Amino acid sequence: MKKKNKRARQIRLFLFFGLLLALFIVLIVSTVGRQEFNAPHKLALEVIGTAQYAMTRMTGSFKNGWRNYTALINVREENARLREELQKHKAVNNEYREAVATNVRLAKLLEMKETLPAPTLTAEIIGVDPSQWFKTIIIDRGSSDGVQAGMPAVTVEGVVGQVTNTSPHFAKILLATDPNSALDGLIQETRVQGIVKGGGANFHMEYVLKNSEVAEGDRIVTSGIGGVFPKGVPIGTVSKVERSGRGMFQEIEIQPAADFSQLEYLIIVMKKDPLAK
Repeated sequence: MKKKNKRARQIRLFLFFGLLLALFIVLIVSTVGRQEFNAPHKLALEVIGTAQYAMTRMTGSFKNGWRNYTALINVREENARLREELQKHKAVNNEYREAVATNVRLAKLLEMKETLPAPTLTAEIIGVDPSQWFKTIIIDRGSSDGVQAGMPAVTVEGVVGQVTNTSPHFAKILLATDPNSALDGLIQETRVQGIVKGGGANFHMEYVLKNSEVAEGDRIVTSGIGGVFPKGVPIGTVSKVERSGRGMFQEIEIQPAADFSQLEYLIIVMKKDPLAK
């Protein structure tokens, strides 16, 4: 039964292709022998034209698809190349801007060094002490560079702190905002003096009598008393004044002149520890 069905299909296919061949022959003969189309000629032309049209469309679609595929690959490769070049340019641009910013900061430090008593030493901040008890930073200069405990550290904006410990190549600086820090200061406008102590994020000026003239916005600078910090280095600006409390002294808060969260470079004033013999 299966063999008969298979043979019947083969016969039908043979007849179908035979019919197509006959129509093709008729088309050729009619084309050669006469100019007008008859019914068989038209039928053959319709069949062959339909087949050719389908083949042409299929071939065209394949060509367009392949062309679009290769174009897409080229676009992806070009986009990847452009992204890589963009990243390189961004990196170079960032390096350039960082170099410019660093040069500006160092230039300002050099200008400040000229106003400080010699000798001085420029240092870079390389770390923050992880201790929770003290506010300290670590610099890339140490005893081999002549740094000693007690030396003051300043930056372009103002007071930073004092050296507390050294090793041959590094030193630790106690920030002036640490509650354990204290230095002599004076109000630049009125020359009123007091002790400036660290308050964590700001300063407090103590031992200023209530009858002394102090106002918000007054500038506080180092007094030079004690021989630690040079005279006239900015400490900060008065941000709050209270006279209503008990006692004979005012309560004065000071906004630091230096931004302690953005310290990068500083200057060590190279003079001996006043406590050393």
